Amino acid sequence: MLKRFASRINTALDRHLPEQRLYLKSDTQTRFIRIRPLTQLAALSGSVAFVGWGMVASAIVLMDGVSTGSGKMAAARQQAIYEQHLNAISDERDMRADEAAQAQRRFNAALDEVSQMQSRLLLAEDRRRELQAGLEAVQGMLRTTVDERDAARDDARQLKVALADRTDGDAAEAGALLTAMTDALADTTRERDAAAETAMIASAETDELSEQRAAMQARNDAIFTQLEEAVSTSMEPLDRMFRAAGLDTDDLLREVRKGYSGAGGPLSSISMSTMSATSSPEEERANAILKGLQDMDIYRIAAMRAPLSMPLEARFRYSSPFGYRNDPKGAGRRFHAGVDMAAPIGTPILATGDGTVIRAGWVNGYGNMVEIRHNFGIETRYGHMSKIRVKAGDKVSRGDQIGDMGSTGRSTGSHLHYEVRVGDKVVNPMTFIKAGKDVF
Repeated sequence: MLKRFASRINTALDRHLPEQRLYLKSDTQTRFIRIRPLTQLAALSGSVAFVGWGMVASAIVLMDGVSTGSGKMAAARQQAIYEQHLNAISDERDMRADEAAQAQRRFNAALDEVSQMQSRLLLAEDRRRELQAGLEAVQGMLRTTVDERDAARDDARQLKVALADRTDGDAAEAGALLTAMTDALADTTRERDAAAETAMIASAETDELSEQRAAMQARNDAIFTQLEEAVSTSMEPLDRMFRAAGLDTDDLLREVRKGYSGAGGPLSSISMSTMSATSSPEEERANAILKGLQDMDIYRIAAMRAPLSMPLEARFRYSSPFGYRNDPKGAGRRFHAGVDMAAPIGTPILATGDGTVIRAGWVNGYGNMVEIRHNFGIETRYGHMSKIRVKAGDKVSRGDQIGDMGSTGRSTGSHLHYEVRVGDKVVNPMTFIKAGKDVF
């Protein structure tokens, strides 16, 4: 049955694929191999299938290469954009640092100028009080002189009346006395005129000092306004950075002050004058500016101690974000407590802030893990390391290498699992990373 079916197929194909013979000749005989149409069809179909498979495979490899090349080019562009962004952030940080230093220098110069102006103002105030006291004394003396003059005039009138009733001898004696009194009255008048002139000069100097004092106060007000604006402008990004990181700025300031509560310091409250028990408006404004600068110093200390930098300096890609995600090992949708950053095995992993290592070793799920306790109740975790370079109890600073990237624990490839906790509560590490980029 099969032979007849094959014979019919060979007969049908014979018109398109006639039977071929392959001759094999040796020294003694000649043989041939008959290649029937069905055999030729099978060989031709196999060749076509093999060639088609080769073409499809080549196309797949080519498309994969093109896709990989495009992905690499896109990754390179993203990396270039990221590096440009980092450079811009670095330039912005340097500019902010220069502005803060210039503001500090301007503030110190303004304080010196305010101190000098206040000293001149105090001297002018003392001079005004002295002139006022002298003026009052002159006025009192002038009133006394006027009273004495009036009394002398009354005595002179009485003497003239008495002279009319006396003898010539008494008249001569009275005349001499009258002459002496007239001379004394003239001297008193000259003294009165001199005192009046002195009083006018003192009054003019008092008015001039009052004008100078008003000008100094206006200039002080302008200086204080500029200083207040500079402090406010410098404080705003720092305050925004810590609030973006989820930290209570009031608690943060109290904790840093508690750790830096020694006596003394470069910034002390200003007292413009010791003549009054109450503070003047200038003193209150100057002390408010000093408090703002102290808060800036505290923010700077806090920024150095909080984990606000990147745990990697080498090139990497974010392979998994914070929050709910599809588990990479197929365990359904689960919460991811950190961010994953993928890079080659051995990539250096850095501490993101000053702190103390509280755990360094194998932890289920994390593999080789390092946990660091920072200030303000913040802890950071670094998982899946190939090598740990610190031990529990070590003090580390921002930028210190604490291990090498790997794929230990529950991992599908080389990456860093970076986690941040505030008071045993997990928070998005990108909040701290972005907050640090805004300032540093």
